[in-house]
Amino acid sequence: MGTPGSGGPAHAPPRRIDIRHDLPASLIVFLIAVPLSLGIATASGAPVLAGLIAAVVGGLVAAPLGGSVLQVSGPAAGLTVVVAELISQFGWAVTCAITVCAGVLQVLLGACRIGRAALAISPTVVHAMLAGIGVTIVISQVHVLLGGSPGAGAWANLRDLPARVVDHHSAATLIGLAVIALLLAWPLLPARLRAVPGPLVVIVLATVLTSGVDVARVSLPDSPLSAITLPSLPDGNWFPFAVGVATMTIIASVESLLSAVAVDKMREGHRSDLNRELVGQGSANILSGMLGGLPITGVIVRSATNVRAGARTRASAALHGVWVLLFTVLLVDIVERIPLAALAALLVVIGIKLVKITDIRVARRHGELTVYAVTMAGVVLLNLLEGVLLGFAVALLATLRRIVWARVRVERGPDDTSCAVVVEGTLCFLSLPRLSRVLAQVPDGSAVHLELVVDYLDHAAYEHLSAWQRQHEATGGTVVVDEIGGPGPTARRKRTGPAPRWFSPWSHWQAETSVPIPRQGSDVLRPLLDGAREYHRRGAPMLRPHLRRLAAAQTPHALFLTCADSRIVPNVITTSGPGDLFTLRNVGNLVPGDLSMRAGVLYALDHLHVPTMIICGHSRCGAMTALMSGPENDPIGRWLRWAGPSLKAWREGHPVGMHAAEAGWSEVDQLAMVNVSVQLESLRGMPDVTAAETAGRVRLIGLFFDIPTGTLLMLDQAGGRFEPLPGKQVGAVTPDVHPTTS
Repeated sequence: MGTPGSGGPAHAPPRRIDIRHDLPASLIVFLIAVPLSLGIATASGAPVLAGLIAAVVGGLVAAPLGGSVLQVSGPAAGLTVVVAELISQFGWAVTCAITVCAGVLQVLLGACRIGRAALAISPTVVHAMLAGIGVTIVISQVHVLLGGSPGAGAWANLRDLPARVVDHHSAATLIGLAVIALLLAWPLLPARLRAVPGPLVVIVLATVLTSGVDVARVSLPDSPLSAITLPSLPDGNWFPFAVGVATMTIIASVESLLSAVAVDKMREGHRSDLNRELVGQGSANILSGMLGGLPITGVIVRSATNVRAGARTRASAALHGVWVLLFTVLLVDIVERIPLAALAALLVVIGIKLVKITDIRVARRHGELTVYAVTMAGVVLLNLLEGVLLGFAVALLATLRRIVWARVRVERGPDDTSCAVVVEGTLCFLSLPRLSRVLAQVPDGSAVHLELVVDYLDHAAYEHLSAWQRQHEATGGTVVVDEIGGPGPTARRKRTGPAPRWFSPWSHWQAETSVPIPRQGSDVLRPLLDGAREYHRRGAPMLRPHLRRLAAAQTPHALFLTCADSRIVPNVITTSGPGDLFTLRNVGNLVPGDLSMRAGVLYALDHLHVPTMIICGHSRCGAMTALMSGPENDPIGRWLRWAGPSLKAWREGHPVGMHAAEAGWSEVDQLAMVNVSVQLESLRGMPDVTAAETAGRVRLIGLFFDIPTGTLLMLDQAGGRFEPLPGKQVGAVTPDVHPTTS
């Protein structure tokens, strides 16, 4: 059996059909991993082969042990700044020890099954962290591209940049600029050329075309084995050492888990086991640190490439590690011919891509642009850990403000005799000064409608509102409290009736107890007018932007034919809105052979081009009850003759009716279900509908709404029965065997 959520069996060998897809995918990922691993090692200030060691271990250890089937692990740009700071502070051997300790912590975190806790960090903070890393990489690698060496930090690199531009190395600069131009233009090339990874092409071209040029190149030890550096512990400085371990653990874990979640979204049917992924990443980091390799994370760029290349199992990521190992052992001499300026240019492009305009737009849309800016600035100007902690603190404060900060406003009426006070959010003692200031704007003696759209109302706010209400009424004014949100002043008492109807703008008419609907006199229009007023006040402003887009034309996605029964509200039971359904209604959801029905169907087909036509019946249908009793010679009886074929089919043992009877549905509901099936055939019998269905332009669907349970069923036309809707559905349908009329 597989590990739950791992996306497949834990130790099942790849099938031959999977290998046919995994093998080419692994080669593509390998071709991308080699130049990126070399570039990341160079940017980190680590031995160049440390990047290849990490790529090998990421493939051979993290892939088989991890919880994400299609994720590819290796050295990542997200840890470049961290590793560079650790190397400058402790040296390479101690940095390897930090990698080992971080791996041990990751294994412990996975064993404690708190993998999903790492996802509690705000995505805006993570995106800004990566953007800050990207900016830092660009600033440092521009120095290498110009033929020099980067400074100790972003400030130093920025300070020294003008002098470096003046004193640039012409050959190195030209190589770097050419590599950047080619990488940026690569996505614009024809698809056949883009099938080859761009980073590989530009590094190979830069190496071949500059073979006789005097530029700085990658330096390697005489033997790959001599690159293996055993980790060592620091001589003192234990607190900074512990901070380095914690920083590497958090960033490597968060980046790996976010990458795994992103990969799950790219391929349906795959779900990562995040706890197992932490164990796999930690095991890989332990071995990589022991062998002198860079720290390892799940890398979204390589993982996305793996998915797009058609990989099906974890064998693809593992094989990519094998190819990197063979390259390291057999072809490592080629690496020494690569110009450092070409690798620097590659890293500049990687850094630029870490700053994503889409992430900035999302942060701005969600009101988190400040969090993004503070985090990115902190990572660039301070260091990665302090920048992330600063961003996390700002995000926490912003969230706290949203939670405890109510929005209060006054909406004045056409004159000073009436107004509405709207309170939204969480109303607690922290909002009382602003609430008091806004309430002071209400004219004395006016009619006030107080809307409490709140999810929490504490005692201090309740007392303040109650005192203000008494004071305002003492001036001759009135206050009507409309509680739309959570528990408020009047909702504190025990509920004795049904809950408010969430779906209608006149829900206050029937709030906690059933109120008799007026049938005569001056109050007969009260429910409708009250609802219309509330719609204009609350619903219309929200719908207006959508309605403006619909003003020129409608493009509904379905024709919806249903019964005229007031309990069936098509937009409610399908969670749709204006412009979504082209609705036809009549008593009994019938398809008569008259002009009105044909006109509606033809308009939906030829002018609106709806792809779906739905007939929806319902339980406890009054029309079906009347049909079973025998239609009378009145307008309703004559109309129900169009349902005669449905009654005949039910009596003759229609499969839908027989299955409904076996399931325990009442006779009225059995007939209603049969009626949906028969009316679908009548609709299908229209020549225009027949032609459209044959051509694949329209699909006919039968639905049945069970009123007591509020559940929709779909007609399985081949099986002759109604079944629950495809996908996950909450609740079960319990047939009511006592038919009643509507």
